[in-house]
Amino acid sequence: MNRQILRLAIPNIISNITIPLLGMADTAIAGRLGGETTIGAIAIGTAIFGFIYWNCAFIRMGTSGLTAQAYGARDFREIANLLVRSMAVSVSIALLLLAVQVPLGRLTIGVMQAGPDTKALVAEYFFARIWAAPATVSLYSIHGWFIGMQNARIPMWVSICQNLVNISASIWLAFYMDMGIAGVAWGTVISQYFAVAMSWILWAVHYRRFLKYVDLRQALRLKPMFRFFDINKDIFLRTALNVCVYTFFTWASSGFGEVMLATNSILIQLFTFFSYMSDGFAYAAEAITGRLTGARNFAALKRAVRLMFFWCLGIAVGFVAIYRLFWRHIIGIFTDSADIISTAGEYIVWIMLVPLIGFAPFLMDGILIGATRTRILRNSMFVATVSFFSLYYLLVPGLGNNALWLSFIIFLIVRGVSQYYMSGRLGVLYR
Repeated sequence: MNRQILRLAIPNIISNITIPLLGMADTAIAGRLGGETTIGAIAIGTAIFGFIYWNCAFIRMGTSGLTAQAYGARDFREIANLLVRSMAVSVSIALLLLAVQVPLGRLTIGVMQAGPDTKALVAEYFFARIWAAPATVSLYSIHGWFIGMQNARIPMWVSICQNLVNISASIWLAFYMDMGIAGVAWGTVISQYFAVAMSWILWAVHYRRFLKYVDLRQALRLKPMFRFFDINKDIFLRTALNVCVYTFFTWASSGFGEVMLATNSILIQLFTFFSYMSDGFAYAAEAITGRLTGARNFAALKRAVRLMFFWCLGIAVGFVAIYRLFWRHIIGIFTDSADIISTAGEYIVWIMLVPLIGFAPFLMDGILIGATRTRILRNSMFVATVSFFSLYYLLVPGLGNNALWLSFIIFLIVRGVSQYYMSGRLGVLYR
């Protein structure tokens, strides 16, 4: 079982690591373009697209869980139709985003607490990067399908190549073509369409045999589509609440001044790096839990869940050690500002706490998605979100930025504890 877990987890970890590395690269580019203002603009622009695209992440999660269950049940027709169903939803959402880009951009940029110079840079970034929407949302569908098919290697290679293209294009456009922050955004657009093309080429090489099982009428029938939306509705609501917390974190940070916004932006990159590493096991959990649930092999599922918790705990301990020993060197990658590095030292303890607290809820997300127990995800996230905002507004007058980090830590704790007890101490998985 360990071999099965690692066969899926390691490629997912490599795929996920490329995402925060890209964010780190964007932040580093911003730091060389214009200091605190540009770093803040990248942070806000990234937060806005995080809000938009993370709300679309229900497509990947729902697709992977349902596909894994169909794979476990050896239902090839449903496997093929799920990809069609998922892509139809992705394309519809992407076209809607392009249609409303102007009011959406003005609204999201307008609510941020930032100066006019920062907002002007955010607008440059937003109205360039929004053109990646069709590619970005489509990737959720096809990569979720690959994971459900127990294939984490294709998403891994696509992610590696995509992010190499992204970093190269962003550096070239930002510096050599003198496009500044807009060049960083257009680098992302180029890389997203590259990734879509590469994904479909690899699908054709490895899975074109499933074309004979595609039935468009069956794929788009109301009953299976309603089940797809019913599961994804809960994941969407869970994700929307999660995104509200992360977006609010950046919004609240922008109210503490440019240096604090830049500092929190860099520190949250360290958290993001850990979360994507941990999500490698969460994605593996989606695939393994879904397959074993579809096959009704609950004895193997119980063993797999136990082993995955041990693996994730080990990763968490490793990250605590890395952040404790090398935090100053890591912060130095992003900026050479003495003010930012000094301020980061005052809050680094929060980042050291995150791995030990966050690994359990991250893994539980994957397990519950694979088992399609999505209402538990929704309800536990609601309780955690209420806890976050209540605690923040209670403590911020006296604690300032520390209130933001403490509330975030409590948010992760409440999320994990709620998942555990709402799932009947995981007993709901085995029946």
